[in-house]
Amino acid sequence: MVDLVHLTAAGTSVVLDCRGTALPSIVHWGEALGTFTAEDLLLSTAPQPIGFSVDGAVRVSMVPEQSAGWLGSPGLAGHRDGRAWSTAFQVTGIDRGDSYVHINAFDPEAGLRLRIELELTPSGVLRARSRLTSVAPGTYWLEHLTVFLPVPSATVELLDFTGHHLRERSPQRTAFTHGLRVRENRTGRTGYDAAYLLCAGTAGFSNRQGQVWGLHTAFSGGARTIAERNYHGHSALGGGELLLPGEIGLAEGDSYTTPWIHGAFSASGLDGISARFHDLLRSRPHHPASPRPVVVNTWEAVYFDHDLDRLTALAQAAAEVGAERFVLDDGWFGSRRTDDTGLGDWFVSADVWPDGLSPLIDVVCELGMEFGLWVEPEMINPDSELARAHPDWMMGIGHRLPGAARSQQVLDLHNPAAYAYILGRLDALLTEYDIAYLKWDHNRDLVEAGHPGSGRAGVHDQTRAVYRLLDELRERHPVVEIESCSSGGGRVDLEILERTDRVWASDCIDAHERVAIQRWTSLLLPLELIGSHVGAPVSHTTHRHLPLDMQAGNAIFGHFGIEWDLTSASAEDRARLAEWVALYKELRDLLHTGTLVHGDESDPAYSLTGVVTGTDALFALTATATSVSYPPGAMILPGLDPDTVWHVRPQPPADVADGNAAAWGAALPWCTPRGVRLSGRVLGGSGLRLPVLYPDRVLLIRATAVLSRGPV
Repeated sequence: MVDLVHLTAAGTSVVLDCRGTALPSIVHWGEALGTFTAEDLLLSTAPQPIGFSVDGAVRVSMVPEQSAGWLGSPGLAGHRDGRAWSTAFQVTGIDRGDSYVHINAFDPEAGLRLRIELELTPSGVLRARSRLTSVAPGTYWLEHLTVFLPVPSATVELLDFTGHHLRERSPQRTAFTHGLRVRENRTGRTGYDAAYLLCAGTAGFSNRQGQVWGLHTAFSGGARTIAERNYHGHSALGGGELLLPGEIGLAEGDSYTTPWIHGAFSASGLDGISARFHDLLRSRPHHPASPRPVVVNTWEAVYFDHDLDRLTALAQAAAEVGAERFVLDDGWFGSRRTDDTGLGDWFVSADVWPDGLSPLIDVVCELGMEFGLWVEPEMINPDSELARAHPDWMMGIGHRLPGAARSQQVLDLHNPAAYAYILGRLDALLTEYDIAYLKWDHNRDLVEAGHPGSGRAGVHDQTRAVYRLLDELRERHPVVEIESCSSGGGRVDLEILERTDRVWASDCIDAHERVAIQRWTSLLLPLELIGSHVGAPVSHTTHRHLPLDMQAGNAIFGHFGIEWDLTSASAEDRARLAEWVALYKELRDLLHTGTLVHGDESDPAYSLTGVVTGTDALFALTATATSVSYPPGAMILPGLDPDTVWHVRPQPPADVADGNAAAWGAALPWCTPRGVRLSGRVLGGSGLRLPVLYPDRVLLIRATAVLSRGPV
């Protein structure tokens, strides 16, 4: 056995105390430690043995046990017919490499084996999961298996997220006080109000300041994310699957594996957390490698009004502004003329498309665009041929259906026949038609989601079946890209992104609302994975009227698209939109490979978002209200190399800082094509004077390297 394991990568160290046969504990997760002696580090981190649960120090593992004297939240909860409710695992082996450690343990009295896997990725993201195996007769009923990662006592604030449809991932801060903060998701999908990324940090941590530890539970069904601080002086973040009663019963030889939890440490605020997760995602072999095409989606353009002539005109208008992918949304199949019928009948409607989809696809492809299609495979309308033929395929409690939502029920994909039907229909569509992209929707929560007949809880089975379905479909059609959409941003997590190529951040494409939605979605995901569209001048979801430049200036910081009936747009608006499309194409390599940064603005009316490389940068200064000071003060441009001289100037087409300079008497002096030439040190220290902006306006700022030298 080893006494100590030290993993280090990208400025992060993780140190495990592996002495003895009890489950190891993490004694350090944070800044890289460099060289040290194991004995001195273990002496310096050992707690004073004061307490009443057991004599000596309480050893808190990643799966904490009461047998060790731990009286906080247990890592494992379950029982075997009322027994084996408390475990005392003993380590039987430790496998380790430069970037991982795998711990195997056994409790002969409980009849359970436990395997803990811990990996430190090259980006400095820490991944962990556990596998529990029953090796005794009878059934071990699992309630939860949670993996915890410790954080230091200096973490005094928590940041996590709430939200709802059209306002996903809304941040909330609380004090990290004594006690337990549990965020449970019972919606059967990741959820609008998921904790998303639970962050613990030092006092006042911000975009660019403070030490922060963040944890993400990577699962698309029920989930638990936890922050706990107790009188032992122990603080930790934890995550795992939320299991419904009776979902997991382990017979002898059966195993259960938790979702991965992902943790990241930053010494430089939330932007440092983002940088680690973005590097992790971009290093995946299946991460989108081709330039992210400009998307036109038909939903807010035509809704259910599918007509070949109308859609042909829309496709032509889309091609004229530079679109590269044309997505036909809901309404193309079965009896689906409204949203209360036809789900499950995945056959092209002969009424609407008598010659199939080929005539439209031919038009789209001849115009130089890819064709995409909307589907919602996990749902079923009771008013459908599928439901009439197989009413037993709808999830429910015994023979009782849950209340309908959006006139929908959930199709039980754990049922082999239902699974085979959906896989067969999607496979047939992708085989028959030249489809490059699926917008995969999921439009209701899983309420009373049991298996028909038995009535046994089925959210776990359903989630795993969806993963298998996506995996098998992608194996058969590896070049087809898939978007995770769930009534907008209801299914955004790292496990669904193992099988999809982007997420739809929200059904709300009102740019005023999207400023916050996209900022916080990008805390975890890089911009190329976040669908972001320009809508009509009056928002479909909020009825707010917004300038085109505000919409496009927001949408460009994502996977850019358009959701607007361009045939009704003025020639002037279409020409302006074409300018934005051209800029996106010019800069998408920068936007989708560079480092995302944010300003720590003192003025709540303004937000600053940028993407930076060593030689190029683009910033968006966005005003969502009037400034608290008049004229505004200064802003810094974060992330620029301090020893490089940068040419900074407004970037067309959003290059008129004042909206109407005459209204303020004169333009801001630096906001000219000449701009200014300053070092990154000056721009990151003294900064630039903020312009006066009307509400819901955006100014793009371009910074390109002029030269590099010593300190400037």
